[in-house]
Amino acid sequence: MTLTDNETAAPDVRIARARAARVAVPADGHAEFPCSLRRADPLTLLARQDRDRVPELLPLRYGRMAASPLAYFRGAALPAAADLALTPRTGFGVQACGDAQLANFGLFTAQGRRLVFDFADFGETLPAPWEWDVKRLAASFEVTGRENGHTAALRRRSVLAAVEAYRLAMHDFARRTSLDIFFAPADARTLRVVAAHRLGTEKRRPAGVRRWTEIRDGHLRLAARPPSVVPAGHLAGDGDPATLTDRLGAVLAQYRRTLGPARRALLDRYRLADAARTVTGPADAGTRSWLALLVRTGTGDPLFLQLKEIRPSVLQEYTGATVPGGPGRRVVTGQRLIQATGDVFLGWARTTAFDGRAREFHVRRSRDDQAVGDVTAMSPDVLRAHARLCGWTLARAHARTGDALAIAAYLGSSPAFAEAVGQFAVACADQNERDHAALRQAIRLGHVTAAPAS
Repeated sequence: MTLTDNETAAPDVRIARARAARVAVPADGHAEFPCSLRRADPLTLLARQDRDRVPELLPLRYGRMAASPLAYFRGAALPAAADLALTPRTGFGVQACGDAQLANFGLFTAQGRRLVFDFADFGETLPAPWEWDVKRLAASFEVTGRENGHTAALRRRSVLAAVEAYRLAMHDFARRTSLDIFFAPADARTLRVVAAHRLGTEKRRPAGVRRWTEIRDGHLRLAARPPSVVPAGHLAGDGDPATLTDRLGAVLAQYRRTLGPARRALLDRYRLADAARTVTGPADAGTRSWLALLVRTGTGDPLFLQLKEIRPSVLQEYTGATVPGGPGRRVVTGQRLIQATGDVFLGWARTTAFDGRAREFHVRRSRDDQAVGDVTAMSPDVLRAHARLCGWTLARAHARTGDALAIAAYLGSSPAFAEAVGQFAVACADQNERDHAALRQAIRLGHVTAAPAS
């Protein structure tokens, strides 16, 4: 993301612009949530996304979204973007996550077995107003707190913890050099609190080999876990199952070209052994998502890659922002900008191998060391620690790609912005419950087809 003239101007000029923005858009204005007369119908927006998805997977999408208000919130990125576009804008842009809800952050083991906390989903990333990410994040903690049965006072503390962590971190980053921001580590004590919950012995995932595979006919193959994981040989919706793995191989060949020489050499040590279609979270259900099993020639060591179909960001029509190279490259570029923990296998592919239409895929390593982290089981204290970690991580991403000094100057030294966003989060959660009820009503009336949540 290239810095603008505004972001490279003298510090006093940037601070003056931020103060002028605060006069034009006061902090308390961020409490505003669009009234029902201004909002687009969320079910119409969701149906618009269905036009280019795999028809047989759409009932799974709606079944998962109907399961609870939190599940609906996770799947309603487009309605959320439409709502945010109607709220006040400060005028300062960043590389936004685009769907900065708490479920899109995760714990990972980085090089050297170092535990890190970072973004885990990038499908909607795009240059956009920084406050949109903050509001989406805050609302996700209010919705999750309700799901967990926390009192209104405890929910408010979690929401304010996220936004205040963002504000304080942004003030810190405004005083740092660009390199300091780029390599800034998360607070170790807060990280340990979240890790203690998410990495408890009862919550650790089995390693990828045990979780995703089985031995079939003497060879390591992906195990069927329908409807979430369906091996390629069991599918007919994308053409002849006998040739589907070959066509996925063609996608991987396209992806290989986006890697540098060293990473290409590493990938070349592996060959494609099996592939399966996967159904991920509510937001992505219905799109083509594949898990590819590659094995190293000679030793059989496995490598798991995720191939996820990418479409234009839900933010695009509300910002007008575009990124050269198409959706796949947009996601890869955005991920590299906002994620501090890199992925050596990160790349993209464009292909017409499925239904004759151009498709773009985001390819990355499917991590088998990520904690499950059931947010609905978090106590108020753990959720609040999680909120602080998410707020700090979001601030680091925005400081890396935007003007930390201007954003910090706009936020000021008081919690006024956090208080306003807290009110926004409550209004958003109230509307989310009404939208969820409308979806369930549409399912009962037969207007929307839904499969049982799985």
